[in-house]
Amino acid sequence: MYVVDRDFGFAPNPFHGTCTLATCKPRIRSVAKAGDWVIGVGGTALNATGRCVYFMQVTGSLSFNEYWSHPDFRGKRPARNGSRMAMLGDNIYHRENEHDLWTQENSHHSNEDGTPEWGNVHNDTGTDRVLFSNRFVYFGRDAIEIPQSILDEIDYKNGRGHRSFFDWACTPLLDWVEAKGRGNWNLVLANPHQFENSAARYSKQTNKLT
Repeated sequence: MYVVDRDFGFAPNPFHGTCTLATCKPRIRSVAKAGDWVIGVGGTALNATGRCVYFMQVTGSLSFNEYWSHPDFRGKRPARNGSRMAMLGDNIYHRENEHDLWTQENSHHSNEDGTPEWGNVHNDTGTDRVLFSNRFVYFGRDAIEIPQSILDEIDYKNGRGHRSFFDWACTPLLDWVEAKGRGNWNLVLANPHQFENSAARYSKQTNKLT
C-alpha cells in the first residue's frame, strides 16, 4: 500500500484493459510478484486521504524493452498530440543495448520541449521492471473510503514510501478488496483526479508540475 500523490492516469495507467505500473515507485516494482496486491491510497494532495484510488493483483512483469515492443501494449505508447488517454501513455522507455542511455519518449515525465527529464529517467529506470495486471479496479476521482477499522487492523497510516503486509495479516483488507472488485474487475470507474490537466508534465528534479 502506498499514497498516490498525483493521479493523472499515468502511474498507474489503467487504460486499454490492463493496469500497468511502469514509472515511479521503483521499490514496489522491484519486489512485487505475480499474485501480490498493490493498493494505491489517496492523500492530502488529492483530498482523498484514506480512500482507495485503485487496487490491482499483479499478473506479471516485463522489462522496459519487452513492454515497449509487446504488441499488446502499443496503445500505451504516449502521443502528446493525441487524446488525454494517449497523452498519458506510460510505455516510454527503451534502449538498444544494455550500456546505452535510456530513450525516454516525449511524455508526462519529459521536459516541456520533449527532451528527457533526467530526474525522472534515473528514478523510473532504477528498476527495469513494469508491473501489469488483468485483475484490477480503478476508482480514480471516485476513490472509495477504506473502512477505518480495516486500516486500524493493519496499523496503516499515510506516509512516505510503501507498506508491505503478509496476506495472513490483512485478511479483512483482502476480503474488502474482493467484495469491491466483484462486478467491477478490469474497469475504470471514473476518470483520474487530474485527467483534465493531461497536458501537464512532472519534473522529478523540481518536484513540480509544468
